[in-house]
Amino acid sequence: MIRENVIQLDHDNIMATYGKLDLVPEEGHGATLTDKNGKSYIDFTSGIGVNIFGWNDEGWKNAVIDQVNRYQHVSNYFYCDKASELASMIAEKTGLCNMFFGNSGAEANEGAIKLARKYSFDKYGEGRSTIVTLNKSFHGRTITTLKATGQDVFHQYFFPFTEGFKYCDAGDIDALTTACTKDVCAVMLEVVQGEGGVNILSADYLKAVEALCNDRDILLIVDEVQTGIGRCGKFFGYMNAGITPDIVTTAKGLGGGLPIGTFIAGEKCAKTLGASMHGSTFGANPVSCAAACNVVSRITDEFLAEVNAKGAYIREKIAALGSDKVKEVRGIGMMTGIAVTVSPKDILHDAFDNGLLVLTAGSDVVRLLPPLTITYEEIDRGIEILAKVL
Repeated sequence: MIRENVIQLDHDNIMATYGKLDLVPEEGHGATLTDKNGKSYIDFTSGIGVNIFGWNDEGWKNAVIDQVNRYQHVSNYFYCDKASELASMIAEKTGLCNMFFGNSGAEANEGAIKLARKYSFDKYGEGRSTIVTLNKSFHGRTITTLKATGQDVFHQYFFPFTEGFKYCDAGDIDALTTACTKDVCAVMLEVVQGEGGVNILSADYLKAVEALCNDRDILLIVDEVQTGIGRCGKFFGYMNAGITPDIVTTAKGLGGGLPIGTFIAGEKCAKTLGASMHGSTFGANPVSCAAACNVVSRITDEFLAEVNAKGAYIREKIAALGSDKVKEVRGIGMMTGIAVTVSPKDILHDAFDNGLLVLTAGSDVVRLLPPLTITYEEIDRGIEILAKVL
């Protein structure tokens, strides 16, 4: 199918909920994507942090094919060997106990909210169900996770939203302490606010949040949908701060390109949910779990050291450009935010025209989420284009 036909069929038949660029992929290798017109792009987006091994990775692809050749789906009335294997691998890497597999980050966050409220109900009864989240956060696009998101721009149109959320500024432990009244069952946060502008929460703040939650028996939920699975230079981003959440959610990079998400419970609430309290037809899909097993098995200390080195290299190269359009370069691992003095959307479009794929975040940030396996040659080619744009 030619490029123009693909675009026209999309316009005719798919809801226009995304502001799409005119790119129709044909094939990809590593961090280089080629469209149907034969134009190549350096990919600093990895499908918004999903394709963490880049395009067409052989090991990942073979794991998927092997599972497809066995069976593609099994109902949750039965056991799945790849789901059991994946859960065991994640538990070993995190020290957390039990988990539930769904299909996306929003689903994982919905499940975490249910888990926190059920834990509090079991122990304290009704009236203790409020969850505190942070301003500039992002937790999903379902009715509940939209309300959990601490940005007013998302609280439009779809009324009534789920009740039971309140917000405070990130980094202000006094404000959080005041917000954690007797009706609060959980605090939910991202260690790096990706959609909010690549805002990095300090280790001191995160440790203070952990102490507050432990003191008041409030569950700490860490949303690692974007920051997890090696993106921040550790298996999960919270590990950089040395804290232990009660619930962790993740998705995006976990499947390496196939849909899978999970919420993972610590010891305190590992046995809170019982039969028929949560479910998902496609949760723990064998093919997605096989892909995720391949991903998790490859997130080693050596691999993470490379992630940190390449991420630091990217930020050093951008800072060295000396562009007056750049206010600040910040990031951790392979997650970088470039605060700019011009419209980040203009930079995104200019980069696209010149063969580089980037993202935006917040109102003034260009966001980079390259594949974790990107080569230094691909980094240099991408930075060369970014230098031209800036």
